[in-house]
Amino acid sequence: MSRIGRMPISIPPGVEIELRNNEIVVKGPNGEMSGTFSPELTIALEDNQLLVKRQSDESGIRALHGTTRSVINNMITGVSGGFSRTLQIEGVGYRAEMKDKSLIILVGYSHPVEIVPPAGISFDVDVKTRQIKVMGKDKELVGQIAANIRGIRPPEPYHGKGIRYLGEKVRRKAGKAGKAKA
Repeated sequence: MSRIGRMPISIPPGVEIELRNNEIVVKGPNGEMSGTFSPELTIALEDNQLLVKRQSDESGIRALHGTTRSVINNMITGVSGGFSRTLQIEGVGYRAEMKDKSLIILVGYSHPVEIVPPAGISFDVDVKTRQIKVMGKDKELVGQIAANIRGIRPPEPYHGKGIRYLGEKVRRKAGKAGKAKA
């Protein structure tokens, strides 16, 4: 059996779960999320814990077992606590600011880049430390929006300027001065 798939999912207080055949609806303080899963997997609610069980040991079903458990766990975590990704801006004159709910990023282009958050996503900008925080209940969407923001100006290896994840290490290159003279 899958090591991840067989682990029970504990349900925190304040979270309600509704099971309908292969569909699960999770309601909590941060909103509601729902998902439909494979009919080969059985989702059961026992003693305030969710269990994901599979009916056979076929390769495709085994692959879905741990993934389904992780997706359900992320749904429960999202509606109870939420997810966040922090990005850091490096570079002289590079900065970010909020305009209403939109994020305005100035990173060396001739124009500011404006990002309007989709439903369920919010931004927070710390001007002093030049950090952008992407927050939401859907882990996949939070990660995708953070990757899109990083993609506006990825960190470059010569000076290290750009937008990077907090704690991300950027491999630096020597540049022209590092070449051997002929």
